[in-house]
Amino acid sequence: MVRVKFFNMTNAGMRVTILGTGTSQGVPVVGCRCRVCKSNDSRDKRLRTSVLIQTPSSTVVIDAGPDFRQQMLGQLVEKLDAVLITHSHKDHTGGLDDVRAFNWIQKKPMDIFARVTDLESIKKEFAYAFEKDKYPGVPDILLHTIDGQPLSINELCIIPIHAMHHKMPVFGFRIGDFSYLTDANSIEDEELDKMKGSKVVVINALRQEKHISHFTLDEATEIIRYLKPERGYITHISHQMGLHSEVQDLLPPGVFLAWDGLQEIL
Repeated sequence: MVRVKFFNMTNAGMRVTILGTGTSQGVPVVGCRCRVCKSNDSRDKRLRTSVLIQTPSSTVVIDAGPDFRQQMLGQLVEKLDAVLITHSHKDHTGGLDDVRAFNWIQKKPMDIFARVTDLESIKKEFAYAFEKDKYPGVPDILLHTIDGQPLSINELCIIPIHAMHHKMPVFGFRIGDFSYLTDANSIEDEELDKMKGSKVVVINALRQEKHISHFTLDEATEIIRYLKPERGYITHISHQMGLHSEVQDLLPPGVFLAWDGLQEIL
Protein backbone atom coordinates (compact mmCIF):
# COMPACT_ATOMS: atom_id res chain seq x y z
CA MET A 1 0.00 0.00 0.00
CA VAL A 2 1.25 3.52 -0.81
CA ARG A 3 2.16 5.54 2.30
CA VAL A 4 0.12 8.72 2.71
CA LYS A 5 1.60 11.54 4.80
CA PHE A 6 1.19 15.30 4.96
CA PHE A 7 4.29 17.46 4.60
CA ASN A 8 6.17 19.73 2.23
CA MET A 9 9.10 18.74 0.06
CA THR A 10 10.73 19.53 -3.28
CA ASN A 11 10.57 16.93 -6.05
CA ALA A 12 13.86 17.07 -7.92
CA GLY A 13 14.66 15.11 -11.06
CA MET A 14 11.02 14.77 -12.11
CA ARG A 15 10.02 13.99 -15.68
CA VAL A 16 6.54 15.05 -16.83
CA THR A 17 5.10 13.50 -19.99
CA ILE A 18 1.87 14.82 -21.49
CA LEU A 19 0.21 11.56 -22.53
CA GLY A 20 -2.85 13.13 -24.10
CA THR A 21 -4.05 16.64 -24.91
CA GLY A 22 -7.45 15.98 -26.45
CA THR A 23 -10.97 16.61 -25.28
CA SER A 24 -13.51 13.88 -24.44
CA GLN A 25 -13.80 12.77 -28.10
CA GLY A 26 -10.11 13.05 -28.89
CA VAL A 27 -8.79 14.39 -32.20
CA PRO A 28 -9.57 13.35 -34.87
CA VAL A 29 -13.23 13.00 -33.94
CA VAL A 30 -14.92 9.89 -35.32
CA GLY A 31 -16.52 10.69 -38.69
CA CYS A 32 -15.42 14.33 -38.76
CA ARG A 33 -14.09 15.78 -42.01
CA CYS A 34 -12.88 19.17 -40.73
CA ARG A 35 -9.35 20.24 -41.63
CA VAL A 36 -8.08 19.67 -38.08
CA CYS A 37 -9.34 16.09 -38.01
CA LYS A 38 -7.87 15.52 -41.48
CA SER A 39 -4.53 17.17 -40.61
CA ASN A 40 -1.32 15.24 -41.19
CA ASP A 41 0.46 17.21 -38.45
CA SER A 42 1.18 14.82 -35.56
CA ARG A 43 0.51 17.67 -33.12
CA ASP A 44 -3.13 17.64 -34.25
CA LYS A 45 -3.53 13.99 -33.20
CA ARG A 46 -4.78 14.09 -29.61
CA LEU A 47 -5.55 11.23 -27.24
CA ARG A 48 -7.68 11.87 -24.16
CA THR A 49 -6.09 14.10 -21.53
CA SER A 50 -3.60 12.50 -19.13
CA VAL A 51 -0.18 13.13 -17.60
CA LEU A 52 2.65 10.84 -16.50
CA ILE A 53 4.89 11.89 -13.59
CA GLN A 54 8.14 9.97 -13.12
CA THR A 55 11.01 10.25 -10.64
CA PRO A 56 13.77 7.71 -10.01
CA SER A 57 11.57 6.05 -7.37
CA SER A 58 7.95 6.90 -8.23
CA THR A 59 5.57 6.77 -11.19
CA VAL A 60 2.14 8.41 -11.03
CA VAL A 61 -0.51 9.10 -13.67
CA ILE A 62 -3.03 11.93 -13.54
CA ASP A 63 -6.28 10.51 -14.98
CA ALA A 64 -6.76 7.23 -16.81
CA GLY A 65 -9.17 7.77 -19.68
CA PRO A 66 -10.17 5.44 -22.53
CA ASP A 67 -6.69 5.74 -24.08
CA PHE A 68 -4.87 4.69 -20.88
CA ARG A 69 -3.68 1.33 -22.23
CA GLN A 70 -2.35 2.87 -25.45
CA GLN A 71 -0.63 5.64 -23.49
CA MET A 72 1.09 3.20 -21.11
CA LEU A 73 2.31 1.09 -24.02
CA GLY A 74 3.46 4.16 -25.92
CA GLN A 75 5.67 5.30 -23.02
CA LEU A 76 6.84 1.77 -22.13
CA VAL A 77 5.54 2.17 -18.57
CA GLU A 78 6.30 -1.01 -16.61
CA LYS A 79 5.69 0.34 -13.09
CA LEU A 80 2.86 2.48 -11.74
CA ASP A 81 2.45 3.51 -8.10
CA ALA A 82 -0.84 5.39 -8.23
CA VAL A 83 -3.47 7.18 -10.28
CA LEU A 84 -4.69 10.67 -9.38
CA ILE A 85 -8.20 11.45 -10.61
CA THR A 86 -9.20 15.03 -11.41
CA HIS A 87 -12.90 14.11 -11.70
CA SER A 88 -15.06 11.15 -12.65
CA HIS A 89 -16.08 11.96 -16.23
CA LYS A 90 -15.51 8.96 -18.47
CA ASP A 91 -12.72 10.55 -20.50
CA HIS A 92 -10.71 10.70 -17.25
CA THR A 93 -11.59 7.33 -15.70
CA GLY A 94 -12.65 5.05 -18.56
CA GLY A 95 -9.33 3.19 -18.71
CA LEU A 96 -9.11 2.19 -15.06
CA ASP A 97 -9.88 -1.43 -15.92
CA ASP A 98 -6.41 -1.68 -17.43
CA VAL A 99 -4.66 -1.15 -14.09
CA ARG A 100 -5.07 -4.93 -13.74
CA ALA A 101 -1.97 -5.33 -15.90
CA PHE A 102 0.00 -3.54 -13.19
CA ASN A 103 -1.78 -5.62 -10.52
CA TRP A 104 -0.35 -8.73 -12.20
CA ILE A 105 3.15 -7.29 -12.66
CA GLN A 106 3.45 -5.64 -9.24
CA LYS A 107 1.45 -8.24 -7.25
CA LYS A 108 -0.52 -5.59 -5.36
CA PRO A 109 -3.61 -3.36 -5.67
CA MET A 110 -3.48 -0.10 -7.59
CA ASP A 111 -3.88 2.99 -5.41
CA ILE A 112 -6.46 5.41 -6.80
CA PHE A 113 -6.79 8.91 -5.30
CA ALA A 114 -9.88 11.08 -5.85
CA ARG A 115 -12.59 13.20 -4.25
CA VAL A 116 -15.07 11.09 -2.27
CA THR A 117 -17.91 11.72 -4.77
CA ASP A 118 -15.65 10.64 -7.63
CA LEU A 119 -14.66 7.49 -5.76
CA GLU A 120 -18.34 6.63 -5.45
CA SER A 121 -18.73 7.09 -9.23
CA ILE A 122 -15.75 4.82 -9.85
CA LYS A 123 -17.27 2.14 -7.60
CA LYS A 124 -20.47 2.28 -9.67
CA GLU A 125 -18.73 2.30 -13.05
CA PHE A 126 -16.44 -0.59 -12.11
CA ALA A 127 -18.76 -2.39 -9.69
CA TYR A 128 -17.31 -5.77 -10.70
CA ALA A 129 -13.96 -4.72 -9.19
CA PHE A 130 -15.54 -4.18 -5.77
CA GLU A 131 -17.77 -7.23 -5.44
CA LYS A 132 -17.27 -9.44 -2.40
CA ASP A 133 -16.84 -12.52 -4.56
CA LYS A 134 -14.78 -11.14 -7.45
CA TYR A 135 -14.45 -12.75 -10.85
CA PRO A 136 -10.81 -13.84 -11.36
CA GLY A 137 -8.66 -11.23 -13.10
CA VAL A 138 -10.75 -8.11 -12.45
CA PRO A 139 -8.86 -4.96 -11.42
CA ASP A 140 -7.61 -4.85 -7.84
CA ILE A 141 -8.16 -1.24 -6.79
CA LEU A 142 -7.50 0.47 -3.47
CA LEU A 143 -9.37 3.77 -3.09
CA HIS A 144 -8.03 6.82 -1.21
CA THR A 145 -9.95 10.05 -0.55
CA ILE A 146 -8.44 13.40 -1.50
CA ASP A 147 -9.90 15.91 0.95
CA GLY A 148 -8.03 18.96 -0.30
CA GLN A 149 -5.06 18.66 2.03
CA PRO A 150 -1.53 18.09 0.71
CA LEU A 151 -0.60 14.42 0.46
CA SER A 152 2.35 12.33 -0.60
CA ILE A 153 2.77 9.27 -2.76
CA ASN A 154 6.14 7.90 -1.79
CA GLU A 155 8.40 10.97 -2.03
CA LEU A 156 6.09 13.01 -4.27
CA CYS A 157 4.41 15.90 -2.49
CA ILE A 158 1.02 16.62 -4.10
CA ILE A 159 -1.02 19.76 -3.48
CA PRO A 160 -4.66 19.49 -4.64
CA ILE A 161 -6.13 22.58 -6.30
CA HIS A 162 -9.89 23.13 -6.20
CA ALA A 163 -11.68 24.39 -9.34
CA MET A 164 -15.08 24.12 -10.99
CA HIS A 165 -16.06 22.36 -14.21
CA HIS A 166 -19.40 24.16 -14.70
CA LYS A 167 -21.21 22.92 -11.55
CA MET A 168 -18.86 19.99 -10.92
CA PRO A 169 -15.91 20.29 -8.49
CA VAL A 170 -12.61 19.14 -9.97
CA PHE A 171 -9.07 18.84 -8.68
CA GLY A 172 -5.95 20.19 -10.28
CA PHE A 173 -2.58 19.25 -8.82
CA ARG A 174 0.74 20.90 -8.03
CA ILE A 175 3.69 18.53 -7.79
CA GLY A 176 6.96 20.34 -7.14
CA ASP A 177 7.52 22.92 -9.90
CA PHE A 178 4.72 21.48 -12.04
CA SER A 179 1.06 22.56 -11.88
CA TYR A 180 -1.78 20.96 -13.80
CA LEU A 181 -5.44 21.95 -14.17
CA THR A 182 -7.80 20.43 -16.71
CA ASP A 183 -11.56 20.54 -17.25
CA ALA A 184 -12.20 23.81 -15.44
CA ASN A 185 -13.88 27.08 -16.26
CA SER A 186 -13.54 28.86 -12.91
CA ILE A 187 -11.13 28.93 -9.98
CA GLU A 188 -10.92 31.02 -6.81
CA ASP A 189 -7.90 33.29 -6.38
CA GLU A 190 -6.63 31.45 -3.29
CA GLU A 191 -6.61 28.18 -5.20
CA LEU A 192 -4.99 29.75 -8.25
CA ASP A 193 -2.25 31.13 -6.03
CA LYS A 194 -1.25 27.58 -5.05
CA MET A 195 0.15 27.34 -8.58
CA LYS A 196 2.32 30.46 -8.26
CA GLY A 197 6.03 29.86 -8.56
CA SER A 198 5.63 26.79 -10.77
CA LYS A 199 8.15 26.52 -13.57
CA VAL A 200 5.64 24.73 -15.80
CA VAL A 201 1.87 25.23 -15.79
CA VAL A 202 -0.55 23.15 -17.89
CA ILE A 203 -4.14 24.37 -18.10
CA ASN A 204 -7.18 23.45 -20.19
CA ALA A 205 -8.70 25.46 -23.04
CA LEU A 206 -11.27 23.68 -25.16
CA ARG A 207 -11.55 26.20 -27.96
CA GLN A 208 -11.32 29.91 -28.72
CA GLU A 209 -15.05 30.59 -28.30
CA LYS A 210 -16.81 30.74 -24.91
CA HIS A 211 -17.80 27.39 -23.39
CA ILE A 212 -20.00 26.52 -20.41
CA SER A 213 -17.50 24.27 -18.64
CA HIS A 214 -14.00 24.95 -19.99
CA PHE A 215 -11.68 27.93 -20.19
CA THR A 216 -11.29 29.54 -23.58
CA LEU A 217 -7.86 30.04 -25.11
CA ASP A 218 -7.82 33.70 -24.02
CA GLU A 219 -8.93 32.82 -20.47
CA ALA A 220 -6.27 30.13 -20.11
CA THR A 221 -3.61 32.44 -21.53
CA GLU A 222 -4.60 35.16 -19.06
CA ILE A 223 -4.21 32.73 -16.15
CA ILE A 224 -0.76 31.74 -17.40
CA ARG A 225 0.19 35.43 -17.66
CA TYR A 226 -0.91 35.89 -14.04
CA LEU A 227 1.06 32.88 -12.78
CA LYS A 228 4.19 33.77 -14.78
CA PRO A 229 5.70 30.29 -15.16
CA GLU A 230 8.76 29.72 -17.29
CA ARG A 231 6.51 27.81 -19.70
CA GLY A 232 2.76 27.53 -19.94
CA TYR A 233 0.94 24.85 -21.95
CA ILE A 234 -2.65 24.49 -23.14
CA THR A 235 -4.32 21.07 -22.95
CA HIS A 236 -7.75 19.39 -23.32
CA ILE A 237 -8.00 20.82 -26.83
CA SER A 238 -10.89 20.13 -29.17
CA HIS A 239 -10.82 20.10 -32.97
CA GLN A 240 -12.74 23.38 -32.75
CA MET A 241 -9.58 25.10 -31.47
CA GLY A 242 -8.01 25.05 -34.94
CA LEU A 243 -4.78 23.75 -36.42
CA HIS A 244 -1.85 23.61 -34.02
CA SER A 245 0.42 25.48 -36.42
CA GLU A 246 -2.04 28.36 -36.79
CA VAL A 247 -3.17 28.66 -33.17
CA GLN A 248 0.40 28.62 -31.88
CA ASP A 249 1.09 31.81 -33.84
CA LEU A 250 -1.66 33.56 -31.82
CA LEU A 251 -0.06 32.84 -28.46
CA PRO A 252 2.31 35.11 -26.52
CA PRO A 253 5.93 34.13 -25.83
CA GLY A 254 6.24 31.33 -23.31
CA VAL A 255 2.75 29.94 -23.96
CA PHE A 256 2.31 26.86 -26.14
CA LEU A 257 -0.36 24.48 -27.33
CA ALA A 258 0.70 21.17 -25.77
CA TRP A 259 0.95 18.02 -27.86
CA ASP A 260 0.88 14.31 -27.08
CA GLY A 261 4.30 13.08 -26.00
CA LEU A 262 5.59 16.48 -24.84
CA GLN A 263 8.12 16.09 -22.01
CA GLU A 264 9.51 18.44 -19.38
CA ILE A 265 12.33 17.68 -16.94
CA LEU A 266 11.99 19.52 -13.64
